[in-house]
Amino acid sequence: MKALVAALSLVPGLVLAQQPDFSKTQIKDTAVAGNVHMLMGEGGNIAVSVGPEGVLLVDDQFAPLAQKIHAAIGKLNKGKIQYVLNTHWHFDHTGGNPIFGKEGRIVAHDNVRTRLSTEQKIFGNTVAPLPKEGLPVITYDNSMSIFFNGEEIRLTHYPAGHTDGDTTVYFTQSNVLHTGDLLVVDSFPFIDMENGGTVEGYIQDQEKILQTLPAGAKIIPGHGVLATREDMERAHTMMKETTALIRSKRDAGKTLDQIKAEGLPEKYKSWGNAFIKEPQYIEMIYKGLAATAKTPTTSATPATPATPATPATPATPSKAR
Repeated sequence: MKALVAALSLVPGLVLAQQPDFSKTQIKDTAVAGNVHMLMGEGGNIAVSVGPEGVLLVDDQFAPLAQKIHAAIGKLNKGKIQYVLNTHWHFDHTGGNPIFGKEGRIVAHDNVRTRLSTEQKIFGNTVAPLPKEGLPVITYDNSMSIFFNGEEIRLTHYPAGHTDGDTTVYFTQSNVLHTGDLLVVDSFPFIDMENGGTVEGYIQDQEKILQTLPAGAKIIPGHGVLATREDMERAHTMMKETTALIRSKRDAGKTLDQIKAEGLPEKYKSWGNAFIKEPQYIEMIYKGLAATAKTPTTSATPATPATPATPATPATPSKAR
């Protein structure tokens, strides 16, 4: 989760003790399966599809890392970057958009373009809109498919989870799923309630992903090492158990400070990280439950990504700009 700390240090007005030094960042490549590789650096994990048609990226970290990311991609494939898919709008996943968007077409959920094209707030701090070249030029509503490098690549929207614009990307032949920040491995997640995220929605989205995850699929998480179904099940169990615990204590009349003082079960002590420590996680869940009680979530049920045995009819993008 160090990458998220780095991300927040780039938000105007938010001062951290140590600013990220991208000169020291190394881009690590992991061959995942089929056409797909995973690049880890400083920011959200990147999926790369390489093949005869060129290159497709899922997320692109920070602009200062673009040259290093280009170098890592060049070792895999000398072809042109054709597509850049954004799993959500956060700047540790879209910071490279203005650079990579000059090469390939950026694709994202409708809400991602809306947020990237307008001023946003996160932790009360202002995030400026991206320039035109950094905005998605193809957007979709519920689901769509891109046929590239010999396989169907399915994008599915999951509402009101980490944000209001979360997309998972499934490489059908490679059997690889990029979850965006609907999964961070063995760490407390961040739920961006200022920008459409909800506690209950996050739990429901994870459950839906597990219900539709094909057997043997490898998972590229938003942050953390290459994952499997077991990693996602563990994260989902943590969310359900800790949310239920905090809800029960809140319903019993305990204050936020009392719940923080009591803490979480010992088995989850190691899940705290540089960005979301245990007290911050408890407060996030507590406030999320309070918000849900005041304003029930009315988001639509996310589209179910079809498994390889039942391929979906490719959808036409809802908007092309």
